[in-house]
Amino acid sequence: MSEWWTYRPEDFLMFSLRTYERLFVLHNQALWPLQALALMLGGAMLFALLRPRPWSSRLITALLAVGWGFVAWAFLWQRYVPINWAIRYLVPLFVLQALLLIALGAWKGGLDLPTRWGVRRALGVVLFVHALALHPLMALATGRGLLGAEVIGLTPDPLAIASLGVAALVQPARYGWILLVIPLLWCLVSSATLQLLAAPGAWLPMLAAGLALLARRWPGDSPSA
Repeated sequence: MSEWWTYRPEDFLMFSLRTYERLFVLHNQALWPLQALALMLGGAMLFALLRPRPWSSRLITALLAVGWGFVAWAFLWQRYVPINWAIRYLVPLFVLQALLLIALGAWKGGLDLPTRWGVRRALGVVLFVHALALHPLMALATGRGLLGAEVIGLTPDPLAIASLGVAALVQPARYGWILLVIPLLWCLVSSATLQLLAAPGAWLPMLAAGLALLARRWPGDSPSA
């Protein structure tokens, strides 16, 4: 038997890249046509980010909370855990993120969304637009086809990236930092997994995490006009 020090990190994965990619195909087939609804709700959130109203932050946090809860059950628990038992320990964190979004979104009138453009707002919106419109198209670029697309609110990576975008720009800043933690952790886990699988685009979750941290730490942007 080979000695333990001869193993590489990827040797401990319990699934292949093909198996991982197949998860999204099966997930999309089972949920069709919820993808259209998820994209429409994502578009509503983007509109609320671009044209904030008094109710905008509550709408965004409520929809994101539903997404975190749904992905925890429908994707992580139902599909991912059977091929990767370690993911079961992240499911409670997804539920916790949903509860944080509900609690902070409703706390003393909700979160503030910026109305003036600055670096923080621009980066947050860019992250959200990527999660909504560009991330699903990565399936085409990587050869999976649209059946393997990762859609906001239905799969974890675009949901985490969209949440990073929102958390990066909301005020008060302390709430933004709280809402960043779990999406950042997921992006780290996802990027590491994709790296071990030698999957194309493995750098994307970490790039999103870096941009969110940059936006959150950017000085001088006012939360509102």
